[in-house]
Amino acid sequence: MSMRGGYDEGYKACTCFWGRQPGRLVIRLYEHIHTFAGLRVLDVGCGEGKNAAFLAGHGAEVSAIDVSAAAIRNAKMAWPELDRVAWEVADISALKLTSDSYDVVVLYGILHCLDSADEVRAIIERLGQATRAGGYHVVCAFNDRRQELHAHPGFSPTLLKHEAYLDLYRGWHHLFATDTDLYETHPHNNIPHTHSMTRIIAQKED
Repeated sequence: MSMRGGYDEGYKACTCFWGRQPGRLVIRLYEHIHTFAGLRVLDVGCGEGKNAAFLAGHGAEVSAIDVSAAAIRNAKMAWPELDRVAWEVADISALKLTSDSYDVVVLYGILHCLDSADEVRAIIERLGQATRAGGYHVVCAFNDRRQELHAHPGFSPTLLKHEAYLDLYRGWHHLFATDTDLYETHPHNNIPHTHSMTRIIAQKED
């Protein structure tokens, strides 16, 4: 996976690019299952670690990976006290996975950064196999409905339809699934913009 989207530039310019509050879907999952104690979590595209920190703070053992060395550097500086997170600079496309390894897989803002729709499908399939029965995937990804990319020079995200993401989780129980707009401004360039976002919490059937 190439370094796309301008995020690495942002990580280098701002040591707290995404803030410190966990994503809403991670909080929603916590409200659903009430505890992460003893769960094994893979946070793919962890950025600066806000989700990994929340999960570990509530008892999970977290493997947090990102392709950006700057992101992992910022994460280690932001959360030096966490002993339940293993930070790693790694590309999900090359990561070795074993079956039934994780209780939760977090895919926050990573799938649209992959190189093709086929790669998105392949990664979700591999991560599904690595998820234990009854485990969860937390997905937040750009979809093809509306994208304002002027804040991301040179970025050409891989955009699937919202329905295509739902179909990739056919056979899973959909606890939550929406297609809504995200309005944001990144701290390194202060350009307001909008993304249409697929958000899914899916539970693997027993």
